[in-house]
Amino acid sequence: MRAAPAIVLSAVLTAALTPVSGWAAPPVHFPASAGPGAGALPFSASVLAGDTLYLSGSLDLDPATGRSPPDPEAAARQVLDAVKQSVEAAGLTMDDLVQVQVFCTDMSLYGPFNAVYRTYFTGPPPARAFIGVSQLANGARLEVMGVAVRR
Repeated sequence: MRAAPAIVLSAVLTAALTPVSGWAAPPVHFPASAGPGAGALPFSASVLAGDTLYLSGSLDLDPATGRSPPDPEAAARQVLDAVKQSVEAAGLTMDDLVQVQVFCTDMSLYGPFNAVYRTYFTGPPPARAFIGVSQLANGARLEVMGVAVRR
């Protein structure tokens, strides 16, 4: 007698989705963020799942003015300081970043951004993409997001 395909599929999915004995999902934490607007927006600045930190995008907006600094290096420092603050709030360092995405409304900022970016790491920098976009939220010129793993 041959088993019906639905029964076989159900058995396979049940076996695949049943946790292995002794396995537990990593704890999930939402580290506090001291950035501007923290808690006002409908997303977390970062989520720590086990030893992996997922960072939402940080913008290059100056909290005092709500604008992107006109100087490209200052804009890069503004956004990277925000990233660093989120990483450190989770008990990690910039050297724990393994992947970074940079969104930029002006590709001429690529060189100035890189000059500042390299100063935030003591070891090899993380994998990275630098992506040109037409617009970012609130008039920002730079947005940086990434993933860090506790070493």
